[in-house]
Amino acid sequence: MWIIPAIDLKDGQCVRLQQGRKDAVTVYSENPSATAKKWESSGARVLHVVDLDGAFTGSQKNYSHILAIRKAVNMVIEVGGGIRDISTVDKLVSAGINRVIIGTSAIKDVQFVTDACRKFPGKILVGIDAKDGKVAVKGWEEVSSIEAKELAKRVELIGVAGIIYTDVSRDGMLTGPNLPALEDMVKTVNIPVIASGGIANIEDIRNLLKIKNLWGAITGKAIYSGSLDLREALKAVMRDE
Repeated sequence: MWIIPAIDLKDGQCVRLQQGRKDAVTVYSENPSATAKKWESSGARVLHVVDLDGAFTGSQKNYSHILAIRKAVNMVIEVGGGIRDISTVDKLVSAGINRVIIGTSAIKDVQFVTDACRKFPGKILVGIDAKDGKVAVKGWEEVSSIEAKELAKRVELIGVAGIIYTDVSRDGMLTGPNLPALEDMVKTVNIPVIASGGIANIEDIRNLLKIKNLWGAITGKAIYSGSLDLREALKAVMRDE
């Protein structure tokens, strides 16, 4: 299982939101590239970057900062937030971003996801954000009637390379991941599933390691607040292998 540190960008700063709320922002760094270097020096090999302004507005606002992060580190970088058309995917892939995360558009524009998977095989992930098992969209401001597992099956058939599954109610709350929902999701599809939301400490990492075939786990607030030591988490995963 890969441990994946997160960098959430808002107005060019490295921040965390509580349960995705725009009014619940904590700024952790004004230098996202330096933060990326810090996580890389701790041993992380994959980095999760989200353009929060893009997620809320529908078009990327932190592209220059994403480019700066790409130039600063050698990690595999996955980027999401505000990616609603093929030209944005093209721009990111051309800039050296390894994987592009499509969120809301996976429901709203199936053709876009299909085209992206065809043009960039192996590079498209779909972020499924769920609340009580239903898919949340538009930066989590709306909850749809679509079951998260149903959407997962649909996008697997389209050809996405993996799913990032976030339990909205847990995100940024340090209350522990939703283990039964994650286990369910991993059993639902045959493509990689990455867990996101709720990780608070090393015990949560150990619990996630018990989920057979879980590909990775994203951690944000825990490593910024210090309740989880990234190096310790990476060691725990290495010991399990």
